Amino acid sequence: MEHYDLVIIGAGPSGYAAAMRAVDLKKKTLLIEKSTLGGAGVKNGALSSKTLWELSRDMLAFRKNLERYHLEPPKAVWHEIQTEVRKAVHERISLYQSHLNELEANPKYSNYIHFVEGEACIESDHIVSISTLTEDLLVETDYIIIATGSRPRHLPNIPIDEKYILTSDGIENMDDFPESMVIVGAGVIGCEYATIFSGFGQTKVFLIDKGDTILPFEDPDVVAVIEKNLESHGVHIHRNSSLSEIETKDGKVIYKLDFADGEQKTFTVDKALVSVGRVPNYENIWKDAVPIKMGKRGVEDHETHTSVNNIYAVGDITADINLVNVGELEGRYAVEKIFGEPKKKLVYENISTIMFLNPEVAGVGYNEKSAQEKELNYRVVTTDYSTIARATAKRNTQGFIKLLVTDDDEMKILGMRVVGEQASAAIQAVALLISMNKGIEELAECVHPHPSITEGIQESVRALLGKSILKSGLLKGKVSCYCYDCQKMEKVSMY
Repeated sequence: MEHYDLVIIGAGPSGYAAAMRAVDLKKKTLLIEKSTLGGAGVKNGALSSKTLWELSRDMLAFRKNLERYHLEPPKAVWHEIQTEVRKAVHERISLYQSHLNELEANPKYSNYIHFVEGEACIESDHIVSISTLTEDLLVETDYIIIATGSRPRHLPNIPIDEKYILTSDGIENMDDFPESMVIVGAGVIGCEYATIFSGFGQTKVFLIDKGDTILPFEDPDVVAVIEKNLESHGVHIHRNSSLSEIETKDGKVIYKLDFADGEQKTFTVDKALVSVGRVPNYENIWKDAVPIKMGKRGVEDHETHTSVNNIYAVGDITADINLVNVGELEGRYAVEKIFGEPKKKLVYENISTIMFLNPEVAGVGYNEKSAQEKELNYRVVTTDYSTIARATAKRNTQGFIKLLVTDDDEMKILGMRVVGEQASAAIQAVALLISMNKGIEELAECVHPHPSITEGIQESVRALLGKSILKSGLLKGKVSCYCYDCQKMEKVSMY
């Protein structure tokens, strides 16, 4: 029986990252994947959906530019869009596969990495079975990392067939743009797909929202911008509604909504997209005799360590944040924890996120809603994109930067949200300062390239310090600074 230092089950973002960190540490590693190399981080997930978003954004900008010159914009062709998405997925999978092939063929690395395509099962804490197309294998290992990812959640009252009523897994199989589509779920992914299909301009989108606003975890000023743009591109938001019935009939989707005011309405569309979260892939991964504890949202873990001494879990199978960058972080951390001592503690407070909406929304740390839930006193500055030269040059000044700091002389950074063009490019410096538990002085006098969106962050910091170029409160709606008192639950202007 072949013996390994480490067996990793799942070659998605977290498993692949874990394997590469184990190679760094010169550990004999077996990486197992039963379907697609790269997992949902590539296929039917992050890469494919974000490629769709980029193409949709390009099409929306193209249409706007043609309208500016009074030209009739062409229609997007779904077959061509599908082809580009599949090319992107193929390129990424090919990159991973070529990299693995080179590692296995290179004498410097070949003793430390082996890849098997097959279905794995943990027979005991040190034995893993693998079923491939040609043989069944048993291997022995010192340690195991489970990185089997997640899949779209199904609800018992929704008859998903991946033809008319779809999850994200079924989108690539559509024949054409539907004339109409209802999206069940107004969280990040649901809103992203509403942005994508409305952006192409060929689908009337309906979005079902249980509450009176989408993205219930975000601040109202962020939500207001996103809702305004969705509705301006024809998205109809069913607010305060719940889905009571949905069925397919004569090639159409018929759904019934119950509204908070007691009204009931029935609608007919071409397609339905169900976006109500994801569930971990844990079925048949380990035998009943292996005592891995499960929680309500996934494998219970303490800094990636499961209830079994030598077994670890990373990525979407755990109850932590389900993001590609978090999965990679956890995968690398688990390997370092197994074979040594990580230099940094695993923390989630400085995780940068991006929501692929219109405009994009990037965030790190607390927003106002979460800071108030934690009963924190804070100072906040909001700087409108119209004050940023780069946004003006791009002829797109919709958006703002909002920065939260502690309400004391240190003014340590609590969090930031950026809504607008190039939002994701503006977040990293602040994420670094949060991880270093630093204040804002470092950003105040840093020389940023001009013109750039990051200059808006610098002006925000200067405003909090009382030395901004554009003085807070003088230009209505442009730059504002407030203190929030959690005891009184009110904001007071700083200047």
